Amino acid sequence: MEVFHSIQDFQSTEKTIVTLGTFDGMHIGHQAILNKLKKQKNSSGYKTLVLTFFPHPRMVLKTDNKILLLNTIEERINRIENFGMDYLIVQEFTKEFANLSAEEFVKNILVDQFNIGKIIIGYDHRFGKNRSADIHDLIEFGRKYHFDVEQISAEELDEVSVSSTKIRKALTEGNVSLAKTYLGYPYMLSGKVVDGKKLGRTIGFPTANIQVAEEYKLIPEIGVYVVGVTVKDEKYYGMLSIGTNPTVGGLEKTVEVHIFDFNEMIYGEEITVHFLERIRNEEKFASLDLLIEALKEDESFSRAFISKIK
Repeated sequence: MEVFHSIQDFQSTEKTIVTLGTFDGMHIGHQAILNKLKKQKNSSGYKTLVLTFFPHPRMVLKTDNKILLLNTIEERINRIENFGMDYLIVQEFTKEFANLSAEEFVKNILVDQFNIGKIIIGYDHRFGKNRSADIHDLIEFGRKYHFDVEQISAEELDEVSVSSTKIRKALTEGNVSLAKTYLGYPYMLSGKVVDGKKLGRTIGFPTANIQVAEEYKLIPEIGVYVVGVTVKDEKYYGMLSIGTNPTVGGLEKTVEVHIFDFNEMIYGEEITVHFLERIRNEEKFASLDLLIEALKEDESFSRAFISKIK
């Protein structure tokens, strides 16, 4: 897959079959759309092209309403690449771009830059300045500029009728298993392992403190979770805590993972955790001994859960 970071960097002499959207989370609804592109590429001979935007339009147009995203832009690119698209364009979303009229967008971008042969789009998609145009306008533009429009109906997407908003809600409630159902894969966080207080190693549960660089990345609800862990391309399992460590007087929220059957120094390494199941809420225990007992119970729960999914 060829990746372009501006519409202006791309121009096609071959006909393309296009879809567009923010694709945050690349959930099963998004996946259904990309699978449609792949199937129709074989019959049409067109190149597949996905147009996505970063930052998220709401980050630019609604700055008073902060939005947290399910994927970093790198995660989104990797997810789309897994679907075997020919081209991905990551367009910077700006107020100037948002001010393009619907016809300017269609003529200047879809027709002149993309050499569009067909577009596949959700039934509820709106576009152009003030999101003034809808699927009916797009069909009219298709007739005028000689490209086909395929609408993905509500009925077609009924089984995968999910939204990034529903997934965000599930994660902010700690319901990572529901989020996995909507996404089609476990929710993930990536970050660099940084120095912590090193308390965990003194009580038999050493942890790697994960620093997530992207402030816009959604971190699930405070609590303890069963996770998969990827370190240096090797896969492990473990249990992860999101919280302030109130038993030992912690104040700052941290993300810490205890990796099972692992004993390496990985400070400075980039690791990825995959959320599999929520174990419990964060608690303030009356003593360190009670905390240790709870951690042992968390480990037993986690290993039992992992044995069922291996």
